[in-house]
Amino acid sequence: MAPKVRIKDIAEKSGVSVGTVDRILHNRPNVSKSAREKVERVLKEINYRPNMYASALAYNKSYTFHVLIPKHESEAYWEEIEEGAMEACDVRRDFHIDVKMGYYERFNKKEFEEVFENIISSGTNGVVVVPSDLDITKKYTDQLHELNIPFILLDSYLPDLHPLSFYGQDSLSSGYFAAKMLMLIAHEEKNIMLMKLTKNGKVASKQQDNREVGFRHYMKEHFPHINIVELDMPLDKEKAFYDEQLEAFFEKNPDVHHCITMCSKAHIVGDFLLRTNRRDVQIMGYDMVGKNAFCLKQGSISFLIAQHAFMQGYNCVDTLFKAIVLKQKVDPVNYMPIELLTKENVNFYRRRQL
Repeated sequence: MAPKVRIKDIAEKSGVSVGTVDRILHNRPNVSKSAREKVERVLKEINYRPNMYASALAYNKSYTFHVLIPKHESEAYWEEIEEGAMEACDVRRDFHIDVKMGYYERFNKKEFEEVFENIISSGTNGVVVVPSDLDITKKYTDQLHELNIPFILLDSYLPDLHPLSFYGQDSLSSGYFAAKMLMLIAHEEKNIMLMKLTKNGKVASKQQDNREVGFRHYMKEHFPHINIVELDMPLDKEKAFYDEQLEAFFEKNPDVHHCITMCSKAHIVGDFLLRTNRRDVQIMGYDMVGKNAFCLKQGSISFLIAQHAFMQGYNCVDTLFKAIVLKQKVDPVNYMPIELLTKENVNFYRRRQL
């Protein structure tokens, strides 16, 4: 291990005071050009690398990060995102980091704008945002660029917005992978149901759109003869409504034995199948939330694709910390692993990998 270099040692080699070296190392004013040149020459000679953690602590500055995500129910994918973000805040508590959550209703453009405007007006050092549509999100990320406030995109990657970083799955690859895994058990089928959770006829996110593109690409390449039967299910309805829709679907399509959804709500179908004792039908979906895990163990969900929501939330906040507080370079694109869960391995899945 290299010997620790003290400020006193640098001062003696440079022929300046300890106070002058301290001001230079922390980029403070009131330093003459000649003194700066002497110190920088010595720093280069000894290959000095500052302890960014110690420097950040020494400043004793506080930082506020905002996380803007959709409103969510308990045990949802977004709740794990939130838990991860708050854990990262707690881990960095010595650096006076504060994380504040902001919530907007999916597809409610006005609410998205109001929450984003509040974040900007209240003052923030960095933002994690789950985008609304491109134009509206760009309106506010452009403001962040003007204010020199870094932001990270979560869930949906929109490179035209030029974020500091992105965390989420490669949605196209994920959908392609989902189709490949499903067809291991459904290759003899004539029809497969694709369930979509929608609002005003649109699916809930760009990520789900991209997953479907990847899914259909695989099916067209390898199983073009299999018919994909769509079932649109509006968001935020009661169980009785979903039961009625599913009962009608399976009554009309008795030869459908395998289903898939690109969102975290596979349990809507999985729970219905368990309660109606339909043992010859299964659905595949996303995210290791409690209701999905239960249906997976009971056999009404065939596979789940996990994407480490907790770690996404944690890494987003930790990346803001590294970039803003420690002044470190961060990776611009961070794809999460695509992991397949079955009832045999679900108990070994670790959502936290700290």
